[in-house]
Amino acid sequence: MALIHLDFESQYMGSNQDVYIIVPDKPRDQTPEQFYGAKTKYRVLWLLHGTFGGYSDWIRKSNIELYAAEKNLIVVMPGVANSDYEEWNNFTLGYDAEKYIIDELMPLVYSWLPASKKREDNFIAGLSMGGAGALKFALKYPKKFAACASLSYCPTDMDAHKKELEELFAKKRSEVINAADVMHMDLRRYNSMHRYESVDEYLNSFSNLYRKLDEAAGKKGMPKFLFTTGTSDPLMAKPFKALKKHFAETGFEAKFESGPGSHEWRVWERDIQKAFRFFGFEEDKAGNEF
Repeated sequence: MALIHLDFESQYMGSNQDVYIIVPDKPRDQTPEQFYGAKTKYRVLWLLHGTFGGYSDWIRKSNIELYAAEKNLIVVMPGVANSDYEEWNNFTLGYDAEKYIIDELMPLVYSWLPASKKREDNFIAGLSMGGAGALKFALKYPKKFAACASLSYCPTDMDAHKKELEELFAKKRSEVINAADVMHMDLRRYNSMHRYESVDEYLNSFSNLYRKLDEAAGKKGMPKFLFTTGTSDPLMAKPFKALKKHFAETGFEAKFESGPGSHEWRVWERDIQKAFRFFGFEEDKAGNEF
């Protein structure tokens, strides 16, 4: 496969952004004229990183390039820091990770590369925070993606904890900072809520994916959804089981798969392969083997 390192100025992020993009390379039994002149449009996987990660994570820590070669598809891996794939309009010139991916990076890829714009050829996946981002984009823009895989992320029912959220919202920021909380869960929730005027506005937004999943239950034309986790994952053990049970009650169609492991790359290396099978990609090797 060919690996493109894109570094360009983003209007919606307010600065230059790095993106890794895997694209199919020329089969050895074709001439450059034959391959590059064919004007083939390839399927695209939009692959998102997790907290503390970046655009190079999937390349450095998994075999994603091998799988892309086997499936003969384009893989786009943007970096959005710890933004939760949300809009942060109070950060300097603005830092809008959603518009960056949907309204800027996607048109760029479709226009500059041999990428198919067809819904049936576009898939989205991510790990942890990236799983939340993938889920959000699939729910909010269902006409853009055929399927979504959320690895090691399941939303929880925030409406059931509205009182606690209101108490957190009312605190001073200095009261929320806790160095012992290595994942900074309260601070992240606090900062996320304060992008809105009230807790109610926050709970009605796509930051509250649990409610948005309920609203999407039974709707036609939604992408297919896969949720995966490691059985020893301390962050996902309860949310995974709770969401699976909730879907059984609401009728939301999704597939759940779990296996040994915690919140770690061994799990995501395994589960991205589950995602490929869920997406229906061929098991036969289509690209160069080496």
